[in-house]
Amino acid sequence: MDHTIQVNWNGKTISVGKGVTLQKLVSDYSDPVSPLIVAAKVDNRIRELTYPLETDCKVEPVDLSMKDGERIYTRSLVFVFIRACREVFPDCTVSVEHSFGNGLYCEVHGKFTLTPRQVNRIEQQMRKIIEQDEPFQKTKVSKEEADALYLKMRFTDKAEILKYRPEDTVSLYQCGWMIDYLYGYMLPSTGYLKQFGLKFYLPGAILQYPSSEDPNRLRDFQDNPKLFRVFRQAEKWSAALGIRNIADLNDCIEEGRGQELIRISEAHQEKQIAMMADEIARQKDAIRLILIAGPSSSGKTTFAQRLKIQLMVTGLHPVPISMDNYFLNRKQVPADENGEQDLESIDVIDLELFNEQMTRLIQGQEVEIPHYNFLTGEREYIGKVIKLSEDQPIIVEGIHGLNEKLTEMIPRENKFKIYISALTQLNVDGHNRIPTTDARLIRRMVRDYRFRGTHVEETLSMWPFVRRGEEKNIFPFQESADIMFNSALLYELAVLKPYILPLLEGVPKDHPFYTEVNRLKKFLKYFVDLDATDIPNNSILREFIGGSCFEK
Repeated sequence: MDHTIQVNWNGKTISVGKGVTLQKLVSDYSDPVSPLIVAAKVDNRIRELTYPLETDCKVEPVDLSMKDGERIYTRSLVFVFIRACREVFPDCTVSVEHSFGNGLYCEVHGKFTLTPRQVNRIEQQMRKIIEQDEPFQKTKVSKEEADALYLKMRFTDKAEILKYRPEDTVSLYQCGWMIDYLYGYMLPSTGYLKQFGLKFYLPGAILQYPSSEDPNRLRDFQDNPKLFRVFRQAEKWSAALGIRNIADLNDCIEEGRGQELIRISEAHQEKQIAMMADEIARQKDAIRLILIAGPSSSGKTTFAQRLKIQLMVTGLHPVPISMDNYFLNRKQVPADENGEQDLESIDVIDLELFNEQMTRLIQGQEVEIPHYNFLTGEREYIGKVIKLSEDQPIIVEGIHGLNEKLTEMIPRENKFKIYISALTQLNVDGHNRIPTTDARLIRRMVRDYRFRGTHVEETLSMWPFVRRGEEKNIFPFQESADIMFNSALLYELAVLKPYILPLLEGVPKDHPFYTEVNRLKKFLKYFVDLDATDIPNNSILREFIGGSCFEK
């Protein structure tokens, strides 16, 4: 009887003993100077390092330079953080809120006020748990057993969502005395988690960890107080509605209040847009240029149209101008350090012409606006001449709107900058967040498939490039905005689920992006479907599912 198997490890075939764990394989064959390996793909399925290999297979390491690796590391670190909080403050509850400042913003609630000294105590307890190298032990139990264990741990929100779990069993993890489920793969033990930081940030704390972009060190904390304020406002508003997690949303839908939630959410956004328009109108003698920017799938196009309407209510008559028409001729676009044309760089815009024409328009002069021909790659003049009156501010929507370089010849008091993003506040439960990036990705996959004929695999392949462009061209300038608008809707993932889930189900298991697809499918299945019929035709969500009154 043959007790060896053939393993294709990073393109090289090796013979190993049947039943060898991935952890042993990594120990024997990995490059010691490579980033920390936290899991592996076995025949394209992510497996934890405790997984035993029983048959011939292909194994690809998952390390901290990969998004999946970053998620596994962070998930395990969150587990240790929650446990440490409970060991320092036994009666506390912990909520993992959202990404912020190059880390995760978390809150610790109890009969105390969190202070820097208490955060330091939690950090020291985490380091003690990590030093002890305690194992994360996985066990599969029935939903009834999971319910009892959650209640024993006082994780009531986790118990509430179990009724919406489609499977009959739950994979729980135990580390020391604590049992929890963090919706994904974990490290073998706490000893892997040597790189982390914990920073007090009123009223909670920032959990810092190495990123896939730079896996060998912690990222520097980056404070974004305006962005944090928007997150806090969203948190308070969702709490006021009694909808903090998926279970609350599902209960609302099943109780027949889903359509009411749609109307409340849409009215809330309309009120915010109206208030922005009122603020601009109050400063109409100064504000001549309204600049709108935000990451992909934030709903910028619909937002700009709705803002235009609200400005007209105040008596203004805004004129939209497309930044695309100021692209340099394709032959003039400079190459980047890799010799390729970066079409998302601000340097592809004729900044001198844009500033000159905006300056002349603001002063009431007549200007012929160019038109960019995407077929020929050249700028044309087709007789579009405009002249603005004092009640006609200019609206410019584009990724570089907040970059001062775009409008450096125009005085700051003449500009009103708006940052828009879908800052999802709804989480799976207190310990498992839904990243804002995931919500935007789902929006984009639905839109790309329905209106651009693009399959989800193509959207997923482009997404890392989109994200890199956002990190470079949008996020560094977000705090310069005069105001931020959160385009996320509390109900939207319940509406998007029936649109996106069949597309994700169609991705084969051997596809390179199956791991990402499977991750999205897992949390989407918790949502109860919500019918889109009552969503108004001017909703930001209509930009992605169709039926918008702003469609050309």
